[in-house]
Amino acid sequence: MGMFRRIWIAAIFISLIMTVYILRLAWLQLMPNSTSASIYSSTPGRGSWQKLSVAQRQRNLVLDTGRGDFYDRNGRPITGETYSAVAFFPVRPDARGSEKAISELSKLLGVSEDKLVQTWNHVKEPIFWKVNEDLLPMRLTEEQKKRIEALKLNGIRVLPYRNRYLQHSGARQVIGITSQHPEWLQANHSKELVSGKRKLTDQVGGSGLEKSLDKLLHGVGATSVSYFIDGRNGPLHGLDMRITQPNNRYYPLQVMTTLDMELQNRIEAYADKMGLQEGAIVVLDAHNADVVAMVSRPKLKPGKFQAADGSEWANHALKAAAPGSIFKLVTEAAALEAGVTNKRETFFCDGEYGKYGLSCWKEGGHGLLTLQEGLAQSCNIVFATIAERLKPSQLQRTADALGIGKQAGWHRERAFGPFTAPLRLLEEEEAGALFAPAGTAASGAGHGGSVESDGAGTAGNRASVERRGASDGAGAAESGGSVERRGASDGAGAAESGAERGGSEKRSRKQEQQRQLRERAAALAAVDGGVLAQSGIGQRDVRMSPLQAANLIVTLLNDGRVMEPRLVSEIRYANGQRMAELPAQRAQGSSGRIMPATARALQRGMEAVVDHGTGRSIRQGLWPVAGKSGTAETTRAGIARNHQWFAGYGPIKQPRYAIAVLVENQPPGSASQATKLFRGVMDIAASMDQKSLSH
Repeated sequence: MGMFRRIWIAAIFISLIMTVYILRLAWLQLMPNSTSASIYSSTPGRGSWQKLSVAQRQRNLVLDTGRGDFYDRNGRPITGETYSAVAFFPVRPDARGSEKAISELSKLLGVSEDKLVQTWNHVKEPIFWKVNEDLLPMRLTEEQKKRIEALKLNGIRVLPYRNRYLQHSGARQVIGITSQHPEWLQANHSKELVSGKRKLTDQVGGSGLEKSLDKLLHGVGATSVSYFIDGRNGPLHGLDMRITQPNNRYYPLQVMTTLDMELQNRIEAYADKMGLQEGAIVVLDAHNADVVAMVSRPKLKPGKFQAADGSEWANHALKAAAPGSIFKLVTEAAALEAGVTNKRETFFCDGEYGKYGLSCWKEGGHGLLTLQEGLAQSCNIVFATIAERLKPSQLQRTADALGIGKQAGWHRERAFGPFTAPLRLLEEEEAGALFAPAGTAASGAGHGGSVESDGAGTAGNRASVERRGASDGAGAAESGGSVERRGASDGAGAAESGAERGGSEKRSRKQEQQRQLRERAAALAAVDGGVLAQSGIGQRDVRMSPLQAANLIVTLLNDGRVMEPRLVSEIRYANGQRMAELPAQRAQGSSGRIMPATARALQRGMEAVVDHGTGRSIRQGLWPVAGKSGTAETTRAGIARNHQWFAGYGPIKQPRYAIAVLVENQPPGSASQATKLFRGVMDIAASMDQKSLSH
């Protein structure tokens, strides 16, 4: 009796175990994958266990991520090239092929046979062969390709590899970088992860246009190759390789930029030749403010970052810095608009302002000067005088009208076309500033920014003015930029969350605008004569980016009409059909406009700068040019340094380009490298223009 009972219990126990297995198999066969599995599977749904079982017998290698590419204004590729590379798949040693073939392979790859075999033995997942510590797979010649294929080694295949970043292409900070960011994908694209449209291992835009256009650039899937092996890592003969790719003739997309890569690359080479270590060069179309070239230093090398703080991929063309004397263009415009001076007024400069610790860069002064000559000679006394005559609101109003103190780049505040959220092409752009927020400015008329020296960098500054650290103002500028970036990302999140959240976002933006207006009013109320005098010569808390400086020149050339510098003109499908147009446009939300007569007066002043003023050293060149130099004092790690500027245009009669150059953290008293770079860049542009006309 006891035996039958034990048999009965054992039978029940075995039946329960079998029932659990049957239910589990039924779940795998009939029910869809769990959410967690779907995130990692590119083909979720019923029967995915079958696909997973196949996956155990195959090894995949991504050949092309399917990400959209960038092109310049002439259709030249900025990203994306395909070349032949050799792939290694994990095959056990006795199934690879003859030792003679492996020895021949090592010779073709330029490596010892021992090292090749050792590397292959450690391969757990498919890899492309790389030389030493190179980030990219080894580029095969046509001869190498044919000879490797003739070896017929198991686990060795020559495949087309899609390299995203071209070896000798510039504009790295403008285009940006991609990187893996699984936390961000889970937070922002959970639905696409579940559906299989995205994977946690996907590359996403980390900066520049790669980031602002990431949602469209992502595409519809990668192209990969599968190599089938058995349970003992031996090749499954007859299956060999299988290439999987999306069947969609509209993708990947093509992003058509406004850049001219021939000009861009020539300027990049020239900047390196001239030793530009830190700074930026911006070239805008003088008619519509399209970005023709944008150079930033230090140089960005994707995947080879030396600094841990991200400073290498920062675009210095978008970072706000003290502008020095180029801000005198804004001060003169404000004074003419407010009627506190006129073109016929004369000023006397004896080298000392007499208060606030201000003095002129020229020892002994300039003597009698008209307003135009004051700009040509960059006289601090003239501009401190007219700045003190202004009300803070008048200087602020003119700065607003000229697009200073806010992000200048092309943007849309509402969804349009394929964009389901507001779009700002240059998300990292800093807004800059005129006055410090209330409560942060230094108290007392004698405190504030240091006074600049001008005059081609030959004269030192004789003023000893106590100043707040440059980091304070820079921090304020960076803070302003981060607010805008948060706003952009919030807008994207709002679009994905539906109409209700979108309405909430609109209300929060309105509240934010009201808060900013209150802060601005408080800041203006705190401005005194000393602040005005120092701000009027581009010091104190004034901050401007090279992009804003170049756009200021475009504004003056267009009689005060402010444009939004544009980097992308249109987005196309893979077949060339237009998906979306991003037209050139006037600045949105701009308040007021300076009079055309004021703009023309400033143009004549800039012509005088080069003709016989502080920029006379660059008078000779392929094109006659005009512009304004600037030198702003700053500190770095407690050591005195200068930011050198030059912003201008050429040719004078029919301007083609507006150019701004910033050379950061130069030793005080050194000759202006920015002025030399401006002349050289303009000559490069002129030679290319003349060459194109001759053809």
